[in-house]
Amino acid sequence: MAAVFARTPFHDTLNQLGDRHLLRELAYVNGRWTSSRQGKSFAVTDPATGGTLAWVASLDGDETTAAIDAADRAFAGWRDMLPQERAGILRKWCELMLAAKDDLALIMTLEQGKPIAEARGEIDYAASFLEWYGEEGKRLNAESVTSHLAGAEMIVRREALGAVGIVTPWNFPSAMVTRKAAAALAAGCTVVAHPSCETPLSALALAELAERAGIPAGVFNVVTGDAAEIVGQMCADKRLRAMSFTGSTEIGRLIAGQCAPTMKRLVMELGGHAPLIVFADADIEKAADIAINAKFATSGQDCLAANRIYVERPILRAFNAALAARIAKLNVGGGLDAGVDIGPLMHERAVAKVEEQVADALKRGATLISGGRRHHVGALFYEPTLLTDVPDDALIMREETFGPVAAVTSFDSEAEVIARANDTDYGLVAYVVTENGARQMRLGRALDYGMVAINRVKITGGPVPFGGWKQSGLGREGSRYGLEAFTELKYLCIDTAA
Repeated sequence: MAAVFARTPFHDTLNQLGDRHLLRELAYVNGRWTSSRQGKSFAVTDPATGGTLAWVASLDGDETTAAIDAADRAFAGWRDMLPQERAGILRKWCELMLAAKDDLALIMTLEQGKPIAEARGEIDYAASFLEWYGEEGKRLNAESVTSHLAGAEMIVRREALGAVGIVTPWNFPSAMVTRKAAAALAAGCTVVAHPSCETPLSALALAELAERAGIPAGVFNVVTGDAAEIVGQMCADKRLRAMSFTGSTEIGRLIAGQCAPTMKRLVMELGGHAPLIVFADADIEKAADIAINAKFATSGQDCLAANRIYVERPILRAFNAALAARIAKLNVGGGLDAGVDIGPLMHERAVAKVEEQVADALKRGATLISGGRRHHVGALFYEPTLLTDVPDDALIMREETFGPVAAVTSFDSEAEVIARANDTDYGLVAYVVTENGARQMRLGRALDYGMVAINRVKITGGPVPFGGWKQSGLGREGSRYGLEAFTELKYLCIDTAA
């Protein structure tokens, strides 16, 4: 496959799709594939080469309103379906995704750049939310409240909010759609989705499969085009009762402000700046493996990525050697090439930011162990990089890093490293590596993060509440809390007096 990708024009690469109908260039509104009425479209490119993959319909504000109209009209019928009927559709959608895994992964790798093995893993992950929420939607139970009033029975139940908006990023173009949409749909809401302009093809392929699974017209809509116009219209329309957004904290603040006049429910998974803390009692080889997986997955373009690696001083030299040896083995290349670990960054802005952060760290006294420049494979590739002795005032220690750069520094005491790890506006995830059980419990409590991973990296999935503290977000995705985010409480007080 690597040789084919290297020599073949893009239309031929896409001819590898077993099901060409999964490659969609039109938006999906009210059960119809919809072009822009003004004939506008935008190019979707492969970050590995810059080649054009497709031209996708660019809808405007009025066409966004049409999608909201459709979702609003479809709400009552979808809400009134039995939960097990909605679950059956979500389950069928999941099965279709898994059956089309190779095609969906190919589309994702071509438009996003991640290695094909990671893309296949994301399809499994994305499909799991459809299955999990389909089942969880059956358990939105009403509860009886012990009455404090004579002759009255009291019931509290959860009801679907209505039509909702979801806005998804480019780094996980399938999983972020299903994690949001599955929860909303299972709760009985209808959805207007806006995927990133960098990676709309994955979302449109999911819409194709949703239609095959039996999603009624208007229940799930995908609106492609300029984010400012489309998301602005979604925020302004009072019929959308919630907005779920994954992206930068800066954009999250803008969306929150635009939603304020209509008092929308907000679910936001925003920026991260994860610390990884390695204590001297850790198994150094295990700690280095954890650091590689926590830092370099998705080429470092992950809000869960370990941006700041704190290592207790007695093992610093041994840890750096172990990490450097692993970084040296990382293969850089196009996502369809065999054995690739690190693909391209998403766009030129991402590469420029990595360059700025590395240059700033070196200027402030950090030591470059490996990497530190663009990779010869292509314009958007950056060498896997290891920086040590990075001072806390360096940009890379204060800003989210979306690239394959590991920044390592030392610490001397538990209290010190807790204070340094917490000294940030972000609070999404923290990683701790220690064999001391009491310390594991202390760190789990002391770190100001919504999620703490101890001696492991993978912690996410349908049953767990994903989200952060401080400026890393509002609310939770996944788990029953992610479902409840798309519901409203209703209290019934029923007179039973004779």
